[in-house]
Amino acid sequence: MAGKFSFQLRSEERRRSFPHKLVIGQRETETNAHVLLKLIAYLLFFRERLQVEPRLDLDLIPYEPDLLQCDYELRPVLWVECGECGVAKLDRLAVKVPEAAIWVVKRSVAEAEQLVQQMAKAELRRHRYHVIGLEGDGFAELENLLTARNEVYWVGGGFDPPEMRSEFNGLWFELGVRILRF
Repeated sequence: MAGKFSFQLRSEERRRSFPHKLVIGQRETETNAHVLLKLIAYLLFFRERLQVEPRLDLDLIPYEPDLLQCDYELRPVLWVECGECGVAKLDRLAVKVPEAAIWVVKRSVAEAEQLVQQMAKAELRRHRYHVIGLEGDGFAELENLLTARNEVYWVGGGFDPPEMRSEFNGLWFELGVRILRF
């Protein structure tokens, strides 16, 4: 583990009753941007039983997700990858977690569009994936504010409309979210 980042979470939305604190570990190969994407994904996808970097039975699924939600029979129903994610891995995930919604979160719309083009070129199965690209320069500003201890005040957001509004370490942010379906 290269480091840890803690996030004090508060929410104005009653349906998003975040835990008081979230700790995200940073592996040696991960950047600060990757940690921040995991936080953003956690905030956008928040629901019961959502886990950050859970340990899985690697005999069945040889990958570790950034975020995962399982049903009551411990089958993945939501699999979220953040940042760099190879097309070959996405292709295998469609087989390994057939009932899961597979999402990829990218730091920009351009990166999201590039991934979708690579998926089309590799002829991945259609109607199986969702790719999120964050709009504007807000992500770079968030990355500059990231410290070992952070405070997040969630005001609102989600996928309809695709956006997120929050305060991060004392500064207000509104990020547009573009969703690409593949």
